[in-house]
Amino acid sequence: MTSSIAVIANSTGLDSQALLSEAVARWREAGARVVGLLAEDSDSEGTCSAAFLRDIATGRSFSIQLDAAPAGTACHLDAAGLGEACADLLPRIASADLIVLSKFGKTEAAGSGLWTAFSGAIAAGKPLLTTVSPKHAAAWHAFALDAVSLEPDRQSLDRWWQAATQSQQ
Repeated sequence: MTSSIAVIANSTGLDSQALLSEAVARWREAGARVVGLLAEDSDSEGTCSAAFLRDIATGRSFSIQLDAAPAGTACHLDAAGLGEACADLLPRIASADLIVLSKFGKTEAAGSGLWTAFSGAIAAGKPLLTTVSPKHAAAWHAFALDAVSLEPDRQSLDRWWQAATQSQQ
């Protein structure tokens, strides 16, 4: 039996959001009810690359980037935007076949950000797919003990999704 929780390790040169987006498009076209949030890059220089989270099911965009970093940090991440995106997503988790979340990052490692969506997906027994950077891998593994690591390619994602779908039946 395969785990219904899967992660792709982010690495230099990998466009993990494009990989997730392509998989989501395939699975939705095949009839899967996929919900979640994918990151979209900013065109701004000198800030974090993810400026928005786009809701997979509704297309709604949530700003997650502050214009200026708070004093004492270089991070432009907007916790309020993450919270709004998460709260908007939560009601759709129960009726979904699969939840895809852009990444398990700094805020989730601290128990905020999209933490509630991650926890809700797992509590509902729904297949969950995400990404994680090496910096937050230990926190991810502590959170999702049964998660499987996937190679960042179409075949690995599709094999996992097929196995997760069969184990849900």
